[in-house]
Amino acid sequence: MESPLEDIELALLLEAIYRHYHYDFRGYSTASLKRRLHQAQDRFGCESLSQLQDKVLHDPAVLPGLLSYLTVQVSEMFRDPSYFLALREQVIPHLRTYPSLKVWVAGCSAGEEIYSLAILFREEGLEDRTLFYGTDINPEALNRAEAGTYSLDRIPTFTENHRRAGGKSSLSDYYTAAYGAAVFDKTLRKRIVFSDHSLVSDEVFAEVQLVSCRNVLIYFREELQNRAIGQFSQSLSRRGFLGLGSKESLRFSRHAQEFVEFVPGERIYQKLG
Repeated sequence: MESPLEDIELALLLEAIYRHYHYDFRGYSTASLKRRLHQAQDRFGCESLSQLQDKVLHDPAVLPGLLSYLTVQVSEMFRDPSYFLALREQVIPHLRTYPSLKVWVAGCSAGEEIYSLAILFREEGLEDRTLFYGTDINPEALNRAEAGTYSLDRIPTFTENHRRAGGKSSLSDYYTAAYGAAVFDKTLRKRIVFSDHSLVSDEVFAEVQLVSCRNVLIYFREELQNRAIGQFSQSLSRRGFLGLGSKESLRFSRHAQEFVEFVPGERIYQKLG
């Protein structure tokens, strides 16, 4: 049973994190935050959110672990293969017309999606003219993304997803297995820039032709969703593409009129010219 004081404790905790560490989660979905913070309480041995607030304010070493609960860390390579197949078959033909390309994966977590796109673009002959940006607010996630190393027990799922996404080779061509881990080819990283960037507080940093931000907006409240989509719209070139998660939509966004549905079933939109 939730305490009637918990909403107050939650608001104070988020305000404390913002004021002391400048990470802003105040616009995130309350239900999702509570669920994940209850898990964090168990990990850090706290009986209340107030105790968790005390711990994170007075012990900076707690923050990285807490961020792993507050940020989205669930992903896999070629997750929702039909999305990547739609990119391959319907979006790539348009992107081929550009002499150079920039792709932004917002909320890249540990890098699974951006490596998936790097592989897809290599298979389609576009890698050498593309620069990929992978951004997240979690430094530990960005470090894992740069390492490009994943547990071997995840590889069968990654491999099947790649096949269903129209893969033109074996996924094993892109990694080396050793000591229970798969290390992805360093050449995939030569066109990737990983960087700290917050959809809550930072501004647009580049003009891009494709933004992929999947299963991130569902954790935001409406106002923050609108801010993020506005950033994507500003960042996209004319006729650029935006990909969202399967449970996300532009339907109720104040920026909806700036896009047309390009592949409706896969939540792929095209910015109007």
